[in-house]
Amino acid sequence: MIIKLKDGSTMEFEGKKSVLEIANSISEGLARLACSASVNGKTVDLRHEIDEDAELNIYTFNDEEGKKAFRHTASHVMAQAVKRLYPETKVAIGPSIENGFYYDFDKEIAFTQEDLVEIEKEMKKIVKEGIEITRFTMPRQEAIEFMKEKGEDYKVELIQDLPEDSIISFYQQGDFVDLCAGPHLMNTKAVKAFKLLNVAGAYWRGSENNKMLSRIYATAFAKKADMDEYLQKLEEAKKRDHRKLGKELELFTILDEGPGFPFFLPKGSILKNTLIDYWRQIHKKAGYQEISTPIILNKELWIRSGHWLHYRDNMYTTLIDEEEFAVKPMNCPGGMLVYKTKQHSYRDLPIRMAELGLVHRHEMSGALHGLMRVRNFTQDDAHIYMMPEQIKDEIKKVIDLIDEVYNVFGYKYSMELSTRPEKSMGRDEDWETATSALKEAMDEKGLPYIINEGDGAFYGPKIDFHLEDCLGRTWQCGTIQLDFQMPEKFELEYVGKDGEKHRPVMIHRVAFGSIERFIGILIEHFAGAFPTWLSPVQVKVLSISDKYLEYAKQVEAALNDNDIRVELDDRAEKIGYKIREARMERVPYLLIVGQNEEENKTVSVRSRAKGDEGSLKLEDFISKVKEEIDRKLIIEKEIDDSEI
Repeated sequence: MIIKLKDGSTMEFEGKKSVLEIANSISEGLARLACSASVNGKTVDLRHEIDEDAELNIYTFNDEEGKKAFRHTASHVMAQAVKRLYPETKVAIGPSIENGFYYDFDKEIAFTQEDLVEIEKEMKKIVKEGIEITRFTMPRQEAIEFMKEKGEDYKVELIQDLPEDSIISFYQQGDFVDLCAGPHLMNTKAVKAFKLLNVAGAYWRGSENNKMLSRIYATAFAKKADMDEYLQKLEEAKKRDHRKLGKELELFTILDEGPGFPFFLPKGSILKNTLIDYWRQIHKKAGYQEISTPIILNKELWIRSGHWLHYRDNMYTTLIDEEEFAVKPMNCPGGMLVYKTKQHSYRDLPIRMAELGLVHRHEMSGALHGLMRVRNFTQDDAHIYMMPEQIKDEIKKVIDLIDEVYNVFGYKYSMELSTRPEKSMGRDEDWETATSALKEAMDEKGLPYIINEGDGAFYGPKIDFHLEDCLGRTWQCGTIQLDFQMPEKFELEYVGKDGEKHRPVMIHRVAFGSIERFIGILIEHFAGAFPTWLSPVQVKVLSISDKYLEYAKQVEAALNDNDIRVELDDRAEKIGYKIREARMERVPYLLIVGQNEEENKTVSVRSRAKGDEGSLKLEDFISKVKEEIDRKLIIEKEIDDSEI
């Protein structure tokens, strides 16, 4: 048989060979590092045997598929340790996830952090034992009885949900057997670098109607050095947690009276409005018209848009005059109604309409997370209506606008093209045209991107922008969605050069995405130390004593007159205490005023970036700060522990 490898080379073998044997024949080093493989596109174990011509990719921990197999094996090691220590515990599911893995357990008394220490010790024993991992299968009914005998109710339920003719696979390591599709490593001894992180509650199968289980989150790496680096980043992320900093910096809060509905406090409102002012500025420059549409619209609209069929479970509804209405989860149907208020000519196109629309989506309580996952948020939507021949140029312009936005904040980003999902509407030819247009626009701009098969919106393909923050984490924010379907459903029209009516094509796009979520990302990216142009308080004036309070007020007034956001600390406290508190508030500039400053009409400047900058004439300081604000400069600054 002939085996074609990833690099295009081929190898010839006689008889049946396992993936591991083939890896060994390539090199012992590859076999040692191999975690899993794919044969003709299907992910398999290293123990998988090949007996015919095939295309083979061998995955190490450096590959995503390799990481999944490695961490999935680590989850089984953890489950085995739990069963050894707490035999009465029932196991549920334990998948690999981004940066780690988890396992859900049904234990009468929930796990504590002290329990995690004991579980880790037991895991180390299992790894040291070097237990061989084997795979076996059995028919569905036999598998159900097998799991019933072991008292594993959750596994029984999972098997019962599978078709009657299913062949069920299991993995065994010593005294532990788990229902699993795999793939897994060959032996437990490879899983040496791991760390149990925390315990959380999780409903079985994600439903609030089911029992709450104990979920242990953990991570695992092929090298201890890589794990240590990751754990260090996790510690830094804890310091930067936007929920913690949002409270400390008095930016926002989420109260019991409105779970998932954020309250922006005065300083947080300044931050939010500064972002909105910038958004309006760049959209006006790019030729967008701003609109505003109602929050509540009737059921018929949502049926027409397709949201009632595809998104109903995430919508809030209400009765008005005995008619069913829904709170909008998206802005686009309202935007299309605005388009329909007048007749359009081909000369009008493209029409770019932008909206800062407040939307509401019902998220499960367990999924809520500060500003990152909320139930109401402001979406910076825009909808562009155009002729087919304008598609590519408009997509390029949107890419340029989103690029400009992210560069202002110093973000790197990557792009992803998501194609037609299984649950979708529209003609095949429209989907092909839309997908090709997005692809060609990125290709012509020479932009790198990856293809995410089947993850488009139900009405069209999309480009997603993934921001990378200072800790290397990625966040999906901006998106461009090309849509032939909605204009059809809403019977949108324009009069063409031929005097006939035609259907426009539509782009849906956001830059920030959710402004609330974008603020959460900004808080963590900057650790609350925002660039001066974004800071809720840009300058704090500190008087050394009450004797110089009058001059301090004059400085405050001059800054206010120049539209610089300023606070005066006039408390009868020692100046060292005032400085320390202002630093904890991440204020970019502190102005200390005393006798010398009053006599010379100067200010003593301390900046977050450089520390003591000495004495400056007040007008010179104002010019310096205004330039920094106008240019939206980011002054690089390393946040040390004393400031966190």
